[in-house]
Amino acid sequence: MLNKTCGWLGQTLSRCLWAACVTAVVFAGAVQAQEIEARLYSNAPINYNFLGVGFTQVTTNKFQLNTEVLAYNRTFDFFGQSGKVNLIVPYAQLHGHTTTGSQVISGSSVGLTDPIIRLATNLYGAPALTVEEFKNYQQDLIIGASLLVSAPLGQYDDSRIVNISNHRWSFKPEVGVSQALGPWTLELQAAATFFTDTTDFYGGNTRSQDPIYSLQGHAIYGFRSGVWSSFDVTYFNGGRTTINGALGDDLQQNWRVGATLAVPVDIHNSIKFYASSGVAARTGNNFDMVGIAWQYRWGAGL
Repeated sequence: MLNKTCGWLGQTLSRCLWAACVTAVVFAGAVQAQEIEARLYSNAPINYNFLGVGFTQVTTNKFQLNTEVLAYNRTFDFFGQSGKVNLIVPYAQLHGHTTTGSQVISGSSVGLTDPIIRLATNLYGAPALTVEEFKNYQQDLIIGASLLVSAPLGQYDDSRIVNISNHRWSFKPEVGVSQALGPWTLELQAAATFFTDTTDFYGGNTRSQDPIYSLQGHAIYGFRSGVWSSFDVTYFNGGRTTINGALGDDLQQNWRVGATLAVPVDIHNSIKFYASSGVAARTGNNFDMVGIAWQYRWGAGL
């Protein structure tokens, strides 16, 4: 009888951990998707400030994640090339359910999620220019690099299956190239995301995750009016998780496609619309994403 009870407890714990792992993977994938960004390595006048607010909705057949974002961005002179520093503070609402055998597990979580800081610097082809100097700038080839850091400061409760914070650090170094061809700009970015362990995952368990390697491609068309649009494609590989030393069957091999449209309202304001969808996913964690963002910019010469 004792052996049967212990076996049942072990199976129940495994099911709960797997359900929690599914939730975490969906949320992590959603965050990764929101980091997809065209024109990250484009040039801009230095000492500009950008303040933005946005809304993104991510949906699957089991979960819905709504995220409101407050972001601040500033351009600066990085050893003669242009650089950007970006701070992102998200507030999210996650609702959903999953099944483990005949058991249905549902939950929700609302609150601040993990903030993000990113430093992006151009290394070639994007000189640091004032507003007046920038008027005569014509892009050719730009090479840049960035580092994104996510801090475990969001709302987290290790007694709950559904959480909006991953409760761990992550680090994403990236390199990118951007080539202008008349009104078109072609971009390619390669990155790897590394994660620290979550040592209090759902009741004191330890959850680890392998790095996620990614490639992004963007074909951007710029109109004379200042409007620009892009077709985006992304591939992710890796991210297999381990709970207390047991490997999960959750290796990610995902393809996504999307589109972005940015419309200037006036010299200070612009609006961006974006959407993406999964076209292939090994682990069945495809999701659809739509979003809108407003941005206000100010600085010398505006």
